[in-house]
Amino acid sequence: MKASAKHPKVDLSIEFAGIRSPNPFWLASAPPTDKAYNVERAFEAGWGGVVWKTLGEDPAPVNVSSRYSAHFGKNREVLGFNNIELITDRSLEINLREITEVKKRWPDRAMIVSIMVPCVEESWKAILPRVEATGADGIELNLGCPHGMPERGMGAAVGQNPELIEQVTRWCKTYSRLPVIVKLTPNITDIREPARAALRGGADAVSLINTINSITSIDLDQMAARPTVGSQSTHGGYCGSAVKPIAMNMVAEIARDSATRNLPICGIGGISTWRDAAEFVALGAGAVQVCTAAMLHGFRIVEEMKDGLARWMEEKGYTSLEAFSGKAVANTTDWKYLDMNFQTIAHIDQDACIQCGRCYIACEDTSHQSIAQLIETSGARRYEVIEEECVGCNLCQITCPVQDCITMVPQQHDKPYLSWNEDPRNPFRAAG
Repeated sequence: MKASAKHPKVDLSIEFAGIRSPNPFWLASAPPTDKAYNVERAFEAGWGGVVWKTLGEDPAPVNVSSRYSAHFGKNREVLGFNNIELITDRSLEINLREITEVKKRWPDRAMIVSIMVPCVEESWKAILPRVEATGADGIELNLGCPHGMPERGMGAAVGQNPELIEQVTRWCKTYSRLPVIVKLTPNITDIREPARAALRGGADAVSLINTINSITSIDLDQMAARPTVGSQSTHGGYCGSAVKPIAMNMVAEIARDSATRNLPICGIGGISTWRDAAEFVALGAGAVQVCTAAMLHGFRIVEEMKDGLARWMEEKGYTSLEAFSGKAVANTTDWKYLDMNFQTIAHIDQDACIQCGRCYIACEDTSHQSIAQLIETSGARRYEVIEEECVGCNLCQITCPVQDCITMVPQQHDKPYLSWNEDPRNPFRAAG
């Protein structure tokens, strides 16, 4: 058991799909992993592994300028990040040489190589032995790039076709001894289908999500989307904290599907803190990949991620990631199985309330008119929940700027569990 000096009871090391790593934090295949200089700086900062930026056949593709745009919050906080960059624009020979050198210098770190070549068996057969010769620990199949590459029959063009996913995965298992991780595109209706296809092809694991088709903003002077290339633009790949809810849902769908529940999952999408990582692990991820947060804040963010995760695990009594991996899966279900008899009602802590009125306005204008605004003799305002009108929707709690000022209180009752399938109010309920 490998534990840190600060947290001697916690072991952050993992073995994911047969790949060992000193911690679960890997850099995703992206600009931060495009060359030895970046990757070595990342390892020096403490990252447990990297997925080298996607390799392809020579000649390497040509990128455009510019390449990035963002969806900002009110204070220019980057909520979502968009890119129209392609796979590596450096030669295959240079990349393979640098991968070999870095792996020799950092043998304890996970070195995964992302690959994207035409959907032709000979192309995969040719590149796989060359990647394996670098000493890499595994390969990741980039079947999700949403721009530039699908027009060439690669990326999402493959990832949206279960038959091609299964075929390419099988080729990789045939021509390589390395663990095969299939990276899935979110630009699809049901994420379970490509995951099942990868499993049928022999995949050792899946990673998700890749980026989402997006246009982040329009330059209203040029009347073109950002990033703008000359006077034109195109849709790009969306990532960053804004995609985390979508990513977690897709991870959970695979983790609780009867066909894929035992398939190792590497979680990707909006991970920027230790808590984000812990949430993905709770939904079944055995490792996590980070990109946007590192691009915005630098490689040193991994120090806080590792320390925060270890501190939380120590407080909860978890000695390893396996101890809580997947613990939230059993509590994730379809809407029809939720308890229709459960009820919760909002409660406002009057000592913490700053009388801003945001809960009242939100509930009065757009919800259930279950918060009363009382004007006291002194002229001060006071807000109280009208319990008989409250449906427990949580809107007031979400709009409140003071954390824990509004809490949702479960109500005591003697009613049994009742799913929608059994509810007499369900017009489609099967007759008992």
